[in-house]
Amino acid sequence: MMKLPPVIAVVGAGHADQKTAELAEAVGREIALAGAWLICGGLGGVMEAASRGAHAGGMTIGILPGIDRTMANPYIALAIATGLGEGRNLVIIHNADAIIAVGGEWGTLSEIAFARKVGKPVIGLLTWDLRKPSGTPADIHVAQSPREAVELALEVIRRRRR
Repeated sequence: MMKLPPVIAVVGAGHADQKTAELAEAVGREIALAGAWLICGGLGGVMEAASRGAHAGGMTIGILPGIDRTMANPYIALAIATGLGEGRNLVIIHNADAIIAVGGEWGTLSEIAFARKVGKPVIGLLTWDLRKPSGTPADIHVAQSPREAVELALEVIRRRRR
């Protein structure tokens, strides 16, 4: 069996304010420093910021909604065109060992939901505050910083790989 490095998805809005972009870039940098691979939707906003952070020393994979690989942000090392539109969110989730949600809009919420549906761990950094219909909090690890988000992701990946 091939031993792959941890693959961490960074999900978030396609348009991000400066604070959110800075957080996402720091998350990407921490992922690269940890020797993990980053996977994302490959476009702008949180995706581009995280890719920029990881690009200098890490592997960046973009799962694109359209059919043109050249639409990827400039920090993506491997662009995969899917032609699936928002359905590409499932491809991202199924190829990640853990998911870090930074900020986010409706697409981010769908990625969080898909991840939890298939049993993938989710770490939230200033993202959706979710509760189950019973009122209990959703099973999402909450991080206070980019470093903590990546550390939590790596910790849950290690536990799952044992």
